[in-house]
Amino acid sequence: MATEIVPGIFDLTVRTDSTGRRYRAYLVDDDVPTLFDAGFADTTDALFSEIETTGLTPERLVITHTDIDHVGGFDAAVDRFGVETYVPEQSTLETTHEPDHRYGDGDQIGGFEAIFTPGHKYDHHAFVDESRGVLIAGDAVSGADLRGFPEGYLLPHAAVYAEDLSVAEQSLDRVVEYEFDAALVYHGTAVTENAGAVLRRYVQFPGRPES
Repeated sequence: MATEIVPGIFDLTVRTDSTGRRYRAYLVDDDVPTLFDAGFADTTDALFSEIETTGLTPERLVITHTDIDHVGGFDAAVDRFGVETYVPEQSTLETTHEPDHRYGDGDQIGGFEAIFTPGHKYDHHAFVDESRGVLIAGDAVSGADLRGFPEGYLLPHAAVYAEDLSVAEQSLDRVVEYEFDAALVYHGTAVTENAGAVLRRYVQFPGRPES
């Protein structure tokens, strides 16, 4: 069953593998119900079952980046719900349906602003709604418990999954310019209190050289 992780935003877990690693999408009760990412192609049944428990019907689909665990269910979601779709302007899609809209850094989609955060992947974006105090992080960061650290902290997604880890870390400089209390991640455990401060401590560490 979907979990309302913060008010009006539901964690839709579509797969938990044998190691305990979770894969997610998020459904937001926004100006119109908005689905952030769509899981794998073979997890759409789980995605739709999770959505059904929320009582919301998505009208918009936003893709944060084109890793297969985020975009794999794109066509199925369009077919099922007829959603209006938003895809990064940098993305190359291998889907049947063309996106309705291309978005870029600073664009507003509902209550959320897109933040271009390349490094994990060339087309990666996170989304922030400062009025809610919420960051939908995509894979810009993961819950630190994914790497064996305590819950309540955030780390860049693992280097083995990054196109350029240095760029990914530097992208976080832009994320911490925003105010948010909750950081919703796709892997590991979300941080739902003081997340902005937690991430700033990581990014703006003592003795960091001036860029």
